[in-house]
Amino acid sequence: MKNLRRILTVGITVSLLFILSAMSSAQMSKVKNVWVILMENHNWTGDNAGAAFGDPDLKNNLKAPYINGTLLDTSAHAEQYFNPPGNHPSQPNYLWLEAGTNFGVLADTQPGQPQLDTHLHLVRLLEDAGISWTAYAEPDFGSSVFDNCPLDFSFLDVEHLAFVYFKDVNRGLNPESAECIKHVRPYYQMATDLANQTSARYNFITPNLCHDGHEGISPCDALESKDNTLRSDTWLKKNVPLILNSAEYKRGGALFIIWDEGEDDGAFSDGPIGMFLLSPFAKGGGKTAYTNFIHYDHSSTLRTLQEIFQVGPLLGGAANANDLSDLFQ
Repeated sequence: MKNLRRILTVGITVSLLFILSAMSSAQMSKVKNVWVILMENHNWTGDNAGAAFGDPDLKNNLKAPYINGTLLDTSAHAEQYFNPPGNHPSQPNYLWLEAGTNFGVLADTQPGQPQLDTHLHLVRLLEDAGISWTAYAEPDFGSSVFDNCPLDFSFLDVEHLAFVYFKDVNRGLNPESAECIKHVRPYYQMATDLANQTSARYNFITPNLCHDGHEGISPCDALESKDNTLRSDTWLKKNVPLILNSAEYKRGGALFIIWDEGEDDGAFSDGPIGMFLLSPFAKGGGKTAYTNFIHYDHSSTLRTLQEIFQVGPLLGGAANANDLSDLFQ
């Protein structure tokens, strides 16, 4: 009898988990427009070793009041989100979010170093499926606004734009690539697209070095804080509402705010790093907080994006990763 009870209990538990997973997946399938904001170089929790070089942990940090206040209080949040093991510095993580692999790149390079001649990456799968995408990049402080395909460091930190490393986007490292110019746009255009309700279904946002939390950056606007953590927090406070107040978000949007990597040294070199989901379909509905402790990394985000847009095959590490469905209702 005890064995029968145990079997029934296990069966009911498994069935319940299956039902809850299916319900979360159903909520994910309702998402119409996605925005991803990628920030830089801060652990969420750890031993705060990054503070020694300007990258303090963010949780309970007084220099991140918006992140620890409004954002944390209204999002579905993962406490155990990491960059892929040993995946440093920045560029490998941007590539991973696009393709589930770093292609052997473990440095910050510019397009052509290497030239990636594969169609197995997210925005190509989206385009092949007729799903629109835009990468919005904020030019660095003091730089002019780009009007071509950014393939070097003239306007911004190009290693934060994974898309332009792929031959099917840069068309043979051509700064006049029509494919690239169509999809890789200056950040200021996002506000216009939101106002006109002409946003792409997938939108990737790269703040500039003064605003993404990167350490050791100078010069920045004299009217902004000299502290990189506070500057990034203030940028999020100003720019996240542009998305949340838009008709497209309210109709069926999801905003993921993620940090690219951990502090790159010591026991917490790979994180945990920050990961927040805001959506009408997230647990909490974008109004109250939800937190889980499931282990995730960038493969989890990529898998989730592929599931939302229903494009395959699952790319690289996404094939074996936990998706983020638990963060959805």
